[in-house]
Amino acid sequence: MKKLQDVDLSQKLEKEIYKKQLKALQYEMLNAQQFLFNNKIGLIIAFEGMDAAGKGGAIKRLTERIDPRGLMVWPISAPQPHEMRYHYMQRFWRKLPQHGQIAIFDRSWYGRVLVERIEGFAEEAEWKRAYEEINSFEKQLTDEDYIMIKFWIHIDSDEQLKRFNERAADPYKSWKLTAEDWRNRDKFNLYCEAADEMFEKTDSENAPWHLIPGNDKNYARVQVLKEVVIHIEKEVTKRGLKLTNIFESGNKTTAHKEKSEFIDITPKPVKSKKKKLKKR
Repeated sequence: MKKLQDVDLSQKLEKEIYKKQLKALQYEMLNAQQFLFNNKIGLIIAFEGMDAAGKGGAIKRLTERIDPRGLMVWPISAPQPHEMRYHYMQRFWRKLPQHGQIAIFDRSWYGRVLVERIEGFAEEAEWKRAYEEINSFEKQLTDEDYIMIKFWIHIDSDEQLKRFNERAADPYKSWKLTAEDWRNRDKFNLYCEAADEMFEKTDSENAPWHLIPGNDKNYARVQVLKEVVIHIEKEVTKRGLKLTNIFESGNKTTAHKEKSEFIDITPKPVKSKKKKLKKR
């Protein structure tokens, strides 16, 4: 069973290793996107985690090198008044990607069993019922032409406070920090308890949760990319396909057999040979 107390927040990645792995993994992600497009398989990625955990930074690195025409990133906040006239899942159905495209949710339908549960926006019967509704929603999608993966990026309370103070002092980031963020710090442990129950009841083989240590941003960003590429390879293999490198001749696979070993496979520029001018 996945629990936040088991997340090793001491995990770190040196800057030089981070840069090298990031470059290689972003190339793999671009290749995977094109492979999914060619095979008309949709990809859905959900991000959850504490405020200032680094979800936005991880999403930025995940999407930095891929074709934006086949990508949608949905920042999810409280439902608008007109959305509250429908079942709470309706606004997520409307944001699903086409087959062959990617949709990333920066917070997601799991708000029903996290913030709505803790803040009292959903009745107890509603958020308890939501686990089954969510599992059914995800199963319908992954039984069809969709791959789904879910991330919780975790940080401890001290690291969160440090990032809050850094944001408050940075004019380019202060907009990220709200009074609600400060207020939620008082409920840090309640969110951890709700998250653990969420993992227990919604972690499945078809739509797995990955708990990512986030105290070191470099480690978290690379680990998210690794897990996405590995999960895509696993899921396309189950469909009788093989994740191949569409950018190189010979259809060599770009997937790696071990999570810990990622080689820089970025293609090197070919030097053109200068022709010697004949003397007349």
